[in-house]
Amino acid sequence: MFVTVFYGIYTISSGEITYCNGGHNPPYILKSDGSVEMLPMPQDSLVGAIEGLEFHDMQMKLEPGETLVMFTDGVNEATNIDFKMFGDDRLEASLKKCAGLDCQQIITTVRADVAEFVGEAEQSDDITLFALKRK
Repeated sequence: MFVTVFYGIYTISSGEITYCNGGHNPPYILKSDGSVEMLPMPQDSLVGAIEGLEFHDMQMKLEPGETLVMFTDGVNEATNIDFKMFGDDRLEASLKKCAGLDCQQIITTVRADVAEFVGEAEQSDDITLFALKRK
């Protein structure tokens, strides 16, 4: 048994995020200019995969106007009736359309893009998104 985990501590006053990743999908940073970057991740394993592993933290600063977007693998691994996955490229394209939007609008836009791609295919995993925007 294993689980993926992303753990972060956000300092509101500075925008600094200290984070650790245990095999979870890397979040994206939606920049204020509309560009999208995958958050750099330490090369740590899934939680519970191997006993006694150490996990490493990293830091980044969320600048004013930037948004951290986290998601479960049900988003990028959502499949259509032809068993093609939504994938990271489509997710990034969806996020690029979200420049200037608030957190709820970002989530609504990505969910709509996933739903349109999947069409009539049955959902096989949870689709969860979280967005945090620094004002």
